[in-house]
Amino acid sequence: MSAEPIVTPSSPWRPDPLRQQRADHMVEELLTLPPDAPRVELVDGIIHVTPLPTLHHQDIAGLLTWWLRSHAPAYLRATQAVSIGLDVDASRRPDVLLHRAGLPSDRSLLRPADVVLAVEIVSPGTRRVDRFAKPGEYAAAGIPFYWRIEQDPVHLYAYRLGDRIGPGGERQYELVDDSSEVIELSEPFAIKLPIAEIRP
Repeated sequence: MSAEPIVTPSSPWRPDPLRQQRADHMVEELLTLPPDAPRVELVDGIIHVTPLPTLHHQDIAGLLTWWLRSHAPAYLRATQAVSIGLDVDASRRPDVLLHRAGLPSDRSLLRPADVVLAVEIVSPGTRRVDRFAKPGEYAAAGIPFYWRIEQDPVHLYAYRLGDRIGPGGERQYELVDDSSEVIELSEPFAIKLPIAEIRP
């Protein structure tokens, strides 16, 4: 009697190490990733697996998305964790974003021109990227508004793309409001956001 073959589950998807070394991944490849692929971002042709968010992080993201959907004008739409193709070899996945309404519902990768606001909720493992790298990349791509939310305590920093030019010749964000109590803005629409409404 012959032994039954040993069946092992297939290994989870991970980036090809040789391609990672060559740093030659392109944004359109993200659309062909298998269903079991983790959350990823593409930075200079290298695939970065993003950390899993905590419950607190996701609660803030969900509350903010709901608030934006309830208050934004009809020509804008809020959503969570959809990627933006920032360049041919770069993408980011903001925690929350506000995009122009009317985009096809099957889109999983947006163009910078589709996006009005990108929001990052800072976690211990993403502090440097959310505070420095991502704002620079979003500004270079021309995304008009960027919000950064610190979690403990919940504090929102609202930026808009200004006229100040960075060392590489790109426009930079300027801080227009920050608060742990209430944010009041005239752009991208008239906003009066009590921070208590996005605090879990």
